[in-house]
Amino acid sequence: MHLQNANGVANGQLGQLRHIPLSYDSENPDSSARALILALRPEWSSPDSKLEFISFKDGITNTLLKAINKKEGMSEDEVDKEAVLLRAYGHGTDVLIDRHRETQNHELLMNHDLAPELLARFDNGMIYRYIRGTVTQPADLREPSIYLAVARRLAQWHAIVPCIYEAHPLKNRMNGVNGNVNGSRNAAIEHAAPGKPSPNVWTVMQKWIFALPTDTEVQRTRQADLQQELTKLIEELSERPGLGENGLVFAHCDLLSGNVIIEPQSTCAKEGEHQKKVSFIDYEYATPSPAAFDLANHFAEWGGFDCDYTVLPTRAQRLEFIREYIRTYFSLLPEKPSSIDEEAETQKLLAEVDIFRGVPGFYWGIWALIQATISHIDFDYAEYAEIRLGEYWGWREATKSTEVFSGKELSLRERRWAQPE
Repeated sequence: MHLQNANGVANGQLGQLRHIPLSYDSENPDSSARALILALRPEWSSPDSKLEFISFKDGITNTLLKAINKKEGMSEDEVDKEAVLLRAYGHGTDVLIDRHRETQNHELLMNHDLAPELLARFDNGMIYRYIRGTVTQPADLREPSIYLAVARRLAQWHAIVPCIYEAHPLKNRMNGVNGNVNGSRNAAIEHAAPGKPSPNVWTVMQKWIFALPTDTEVQRTRQADLQQELTKLIEELSERPGLGENGLVFAHCDLLSGNVIIEPQSTCAKEGEHQKKVSFIDYEYATPSPAAFDLANHFAEWGGFDCDYTVLPTRAQRLEFIREYIRTYFSLLPEKPSSIDEEAETQKLLAEVDIFRGVPGFYWGIWALIQATISHIDFDYAEYAEIRLGEYWGWREATKSTEVFSGKELSLRERRWAQPE
């Protein structure tokens, strides 16, 4: 990977990452996973080896397996130090995720010590070193010691990781959209947000809207309605001032509980207190984005896949999170400003996150509509799509003028978001 500068262009060349010409087969999970791991670690086939797999069930897109070699006499710590993660892509998800880009993201983060070592790719996935720690649950995200650790780690991503842009991201490569994307669609995606380098969170949403099913009149009408909303969102929000060059930072864009790992023995002395540390995993949706979107998206995940709006962060909790984020962000910038009013920046970002609070529902609502047609995972994507799009429409209603909105009741999510304490 070649980066020209902090806002440079990756030329699309991957490093010398090994490719294993095999696939994970969900119909034959154990044998196919075993073949992949033994191709990477042939020594694990020795008579004294005991290869085992542990399945993680936190995600609803991919298959994630921890591969361990439980040799006799090895401690749990020794086993974990050699463990690897096998991640097989969900069926049909190339229509949603640029896998070439995902590998670039992982390598970029590795270069900044923010991702585990990527060991190999295979035909429908990747293998990387296991990160020791505890995967959070939605309730953990609401613990102050955890959400302040998330704030610090997210600020680290946004402050030090350069955005990757491509001169012609869709000229020679375009995933999905039924395999046939004409030049006008390519151009529409690349230039979804005029003046913004591509790709970015707006180009991702435009790509997804083009990938929506259009077999029936109802589906075509819905696609047209969502396209109209995306156009409106871009007009309203894409040019807003924000952190980073072009108002964009290198964002995770999928910071749900399953992607936050509490590091073991991760305490350091600070004013007599102990400070937790976390790491992030799964970088398939990472792309340049307004920081406010990444934060608003994370806050939405406090309610988990059940979308429990009663536990979303109150204004006081968001303020505490953002204060810690801003303090960390400006302390880590490669080129620090001569002077900075941290409280003013905190209040500014707090207001921006409020403005962006409806966008994650739109983003994941479109995603779920596509997943409903392609995924083999046992999850009700269609219902999830309606719930998440409902968040967006609730936000739209709440932000209408007083005259238009008068007499209507705020949605539960909007009422919770407005709660001060």
